[in-house]
Amino acid sequence: QVQLVESGGGLVQAGGSLRLSCTASGNIASTIRMGWYRQAPGKQRELVAIATSYGNTDYGDFVKGRFTISRDDAKNTVNLQMDKLNPEDTAVYYCNFVGTVHPLGMAATSWGQGTQVTVSS
Repeated sequence: QVQLVESGGGLVQAGGSLRLSCTASGNIASTIRMGWYRQAPGKQRELVAIATSYGNTDYGDFVKGRFTISRDDAKNTVNLQMDKLNPEDTAVYYCNFVGTVHPLGMAATSWGQGTQVTVSS
């Protein structure tokens, strides 16, 4: 019911930057929050950053001020600016949507297909 299209992953050297974008489309009635999670090989999926409709943001402990999440509500888009990347940030990054959909305002959660981020040392 809600489709997510991600872009912006790739290969970067340690210390470099990448910007991820995710756009939601479909029968969206409201957006509660959008954000990013990541999963490295052999590890569990973990929170990177989320932004709520109230303007609140939350980051994983490992971010330590290196990443910035932003939303464009008019475009149903969430962006993640990642700076000072290091090899430990290598993972598949997944966009996440939580909100409600038409016609009855049912709760909906969607995940993107994932975009690979690789940081070389």
